[in-house]
Amino acid sequence: MNITKVIFILICFLAARNHSYAQGAPDRIIGLYWSPKKDAKIEIYKKGDRFFGRSVWLAAPKKDIANPDKLLRQRDVLGVDLLTNFRYDAEDYTGGKVYDPANGKTYNCEISFTGQDLKVRGYIGISLLGRTEIFERVK
Repeated sequence: MNITKVIFILICFLAARNHSYAQGAPDRIIGLYWSPKKDAKIEIYKKGDRFFGRSVWLAAPKKDIANPDKLLRQRDVLGVDLLTNFRYDAEDYTGGKVYDPANGKTYNCEISFTGQDLKVRGYIGISLLGRTEIFERVK
């Protein structure tokens, strides 16, 4: 086998490998994470081409008493989508919202990885005016 064929096969192999990695990269976020205070577990899931996160375990039962919608104040926080409508954009997840049941407010949000954990940045207006929390992947 001559060197040209070997190089061609190697290039094809690497291209196929990179293509399959790129397709799987967005779904890397799917899984179970601890909230920053470890008082809840959040399940990240995919619906269509968007990503969401709902509370699936709470250390103590809580009602959504701070919700601005009076009709939702009696609902359990367990099962509520706290992270909504994120799209995968290169290495990050953007265009989503994060709901904070502690104060009933919803913020613009971006998510990125720090190792296996999530760096979740909620903000008002521009990302500079916000707060970042780390959601540790449940092992």
